[in-house]
Amino acid sequence: MLGVKYMTASEIATAMRVSKMTVYRLIHSGELPATRFGRSFRVAEDAVIDYLKAHMGI
Repeated sequence: MLGVKYMTASEIATAMRVSKMTVYRLIHSGELPATRFGRSFRVAEDAVIDYLKAHMGI
């Protein structure tokens, strides 16, 4: 797990140009796998890239 970069919902929202609520919906629906750190969610950067490739045609 060393070397894995985790992103916050705000960072993901900025990168995807969507609202934080949209990111939370993706996390809660299971479309974007997340790990809970205390009261916040973190998503591995690789998972974000994979999601974008699969859903945005990148």
